[in-house]
Amino acid sequence: MRVYLVIMDETDEAATALRFAAGRAVRTGGQVHLLALVPRQQFVAFGAIQATIEEEARARAEALVTSAAGSLMGEGLAAPAIAVRRGDGVAVIREYLAEHPEVSALVLGAAASGGPGPLVSHFAQMSGQLPCPVYIIPGGISEADLARLS
Repeated sequence: MRVYLVIMDETDEAATALRFAAGRAVRTGGQVHLLALVPRQQFVAFGAIQATIEEEARARAEALVTSAAGSLMGEGLAAPAIAVRRGDGVAVIREYLAEHPEVSALVLGAAASGGPGPLVSHFAQMSGQLPCPVYIIPGGISEADLARLS
């Protein structure tokens, strides 16, 4: 079974990557894995405040992937694997790929304008060293083209 890993956040790029991965999963009988990243917070002198900030960030990430999972199941896909992890995005994604050899492709969305973003930049440069292909979905792609390509 083909497994498509999508890095979820609140951006349009992530939503585009999710739609592409969902389309591929439907056509190939595959599955989608959703990974939400919770960045480490800057040190705050008051530990209770820092813990609250980190817990709120984690709760937002969990709500985001739960909502995305619901939309996938509404499209007839099996329930996706969901993970929420704290840490540096690049390191967390590399760890996830090492822990999940079943992942067939890392699916990232690129912005419609401006720079590609840190994850796209890093994984595009390092794609030859990854255990799976990297799909970079252009942010300006039309819904029709997205459907055709997925």
